[in-house]
Amino acid sequence: MAVSTATTPTTSSLSFSHLSFFQHKKTSFLCTKNSIVKRKCEHRGVHVKCMVLEKSSAAEAKKTKRQSVYKLQTLTSWLLKQEQDGIIDAELTIVLSSISMACKQIASLVQRAGISKLTGVHGAFNAHGEDQKKLDVVSNEVFSNCLRASGRTGIIASEEEDVPVAVEESYYGNYIVVFDPLDGSSNIDAAVSTGSIFGIYSPNDDCLLDLEESTTLDTVEQRCIVNVCQPGNNLLAAGYCMYSSSVIFVLTLGNGVFSFTLDPMFGEFILTQENIQIPKAGKIYAFNEGNYQLWDDRLKKYIDHLKDPGPSGKPYSARYIGSLVGDFHRTLLYGGIYGYPRNKKSRNGKLRLLYECAPMCFIVEQAGGKGSDGQQRILDIQPVEIHQRVPLYIGSIEEVEKLEKYFS
Repeated sequence: MAVSTATTPTTSSLSFSHLSFFQHKKTSFLCTKNSIVKRKCEHRGVHVKCMVLEKSSAAEAKKTKRQSVYKLQTLTSWLLKQEQDGIIDAELTIVLSSISMACKQIASLVQRAGISKLTGVHGAFNAHGEDQKKLDVVSNEVFSNCLRASGRTGIIASEEEDVPVAVEESYYGNYIVVFDPLDGSSNIDAAVSTGSIFGIYSPNDDCLLDLEESTTLDTVEQRCIVNVCQPGNNLLAAGYCMYSSSVIFVLTLGNGVFSFTLDPMFGEFILTQENIQIPKAGKIYAFNEGNYQLWDDRLKKYIDHLKDPGPSGKPYSARYIGSLVGDFHRTLLYGGIYGYPRNKKSRNGKLRLLYECAPMCFIVEQAGGKGSDGQQRILDIQPVEIHQRVPLYIGSIEEVEKLEKYFS
């Protein structure tokens, strides 16, 4: 390529078809075809503007970046991408899409609960002898109907049902879906955060269960129970949907944790956070300290330790909503620990292993955290009954391990 040197450069001496170089004892300037330059070359008091209006890779990158601001990835397109990558199959894509539809419907019901007269109790009791809220019953029906309509679920099991149900409408569906349709429903009347929790399994005919106390169950119900009783290690997917100031759908397929936020403008869940990682430690704890006097002495010592300012002069902060989904979501983002321990009134705690503890622990482990009953990993526990309860301590790995030392 030719290089020309000029002692008295003028605008007419600039050539955009060649590399032009101007040099002076004070300044030098290099102008090329493949870049946009907007500088002044000083030579004998004359300012010469050199600007090459050529195609620029930098300009293209800037334009691409500006366009990407408007590129939204929906839950549906994200699931299809996972299917294309071989992470899930088409059947599971349909199941997850049906769950997201159920969550949209429940979100609408929750937001209109006061207007639609869906607050208050239903007047019946669930499988655990607890008062059912009106929205508990409606949400359970919504969730069940969406899963049946998918045609891809073989068995569904709900916290609100006595036994799992074989889906007759599903002629070739194999997936087992367990769910709590409306966690924290006691907060509905006060418009506090609530949520739905779910887990998805493949059938497991090797799971055994002592049915001596359930001899009245027919063959179909027995098969359902046997298939549903699986440890959390067998989970294929798990997630929850939180109904709060935003409707947030959090999901893991065993390859990280992803968060989607419902856009009310067009009714789609939009990907807002990828590969969420819980902080390894945190300074927030969420326990119902109203039960303090009913706790094990070892747990009392642990809580007292959290309240002690120590050398730093800053004790842990207590934050307790009373909704597992709400408390867990904050813990997932900020770090810390959530706990629902056993006590003198509830010997095994209150939370259900299949519908609440196992799915949440699957999520937290995918985010780099830990879930424990105080002595062992939650996902290793083999269920012995459908509505089995276990103590739960979940959150940042360092915080959970610190608690386990008090129980060792």
